[in-house]
Amino acid sequence: MKSNLLLGAILCFIAAASWGAMFPVAHAAFEHIDPFYFTIIRYASVTIILVAILLVKEGKKAFRLEGKGFKLWFFGTMAFTAYNLLIFWGENLLGEPGVMVASIMESLMPMISIVIGLVIFKSRTHLFTLLCVIVSFIGAILVITKGDIKAFFGAADHILPSILILVAVIGWVIYTMGGSEFSGWSALRYSTLSCLLGTITAVVIVFVATLFSDLSVPSIEVVKTVSPHLLFMIIFPGVIALVGWNVGVSILSPLNALLFINFVPITTLLISILQGNHVTRFDIIGTVLIIVSLLANNLFARMIQKRESKKHIQLDIRSRAS
Repeated sequence: MKSNLLLGAILCFIAAASWGAMFPVAHAAFEHIDPFYFTIIRYASVTIILVAILLVKEGKKAFRLEGKGFKLWFFGTMAFTAYNLLIFWGENLLGEPGVMVASIMESLMPMISIVIGLVIFKSRTHLFTLLCVIVSFIGAILVITKGDIKAFFGAADHILPSILILVAVIGWVIYTMGGSEFSGWSALRYSTLSCLLGTITAVVIVFVATLFSDLSVPSIEVVKTVSPHLLFMIIFPGVIALVGWNVGVSILSPLNALLFINFVPITTLLISILQGNHVTRFDIIGTVLIIVSLLANNLFARMIQKRESKKHIQLDIRSRAS
């Protein structure tokens, strides 16, 4: 039991740290290649690896869609088209500040899922959780605007990339929530088939964009130049993070796994400092606010969960006694 919990913790940590590292790595790669071809080359490779692993582990029967083809395509498109294309496009448009902005948006996923549940599904939310959501978004605004809100909203070239990144993150939240529709499937099967369909959609979009825009196919020399970046992005934020996170969540439970999301902005911040990128005090303050709000909400959720569990036990005892 303890070994399983340790494995789940390691997998969630590696996934979160990998997601935090991918933004600085991608930023370095974008000096040589555009984010669109970087994304489809990366995820075409991830798809091939996942398909091979699924075929070996679960056989041909695992590739049956079982009438869930449209749902798989939709959730896969949210993650592997909307998220991957838009988040790196937005990061690239923002330049160096985009590294921290993309990472901070990523770390807001738990809070965004709460907002989606509140707005769309009308789910009841505690006042304390809403306060945590507000604090986390204040932290995000500090990082995005660098403390100068008026100047940020006065510059149109800042707003569009930030919206692209936000839409991308919402796409990944929808994908994560969609996993409950495939409860009878393994994490590997859902990850692989959704990745396959979503990546095919991304390839089609980039192909059409190449035909009707200034987007051009990168040369072999360019691909060789960014091959170390691609290798990292394929192995860690790609295969290991994608499957490892889903497996880790199944071992630890979503509540415990969400604690590891805190490592996303921390990893990004540390790597940015090591790379010599300019990190402002607003980046640090905003990151701290988000981490504190995530931790506080997680601890509060645990407290509520324990309280509800005690109520059920007491009710069960009373019903048996009567």
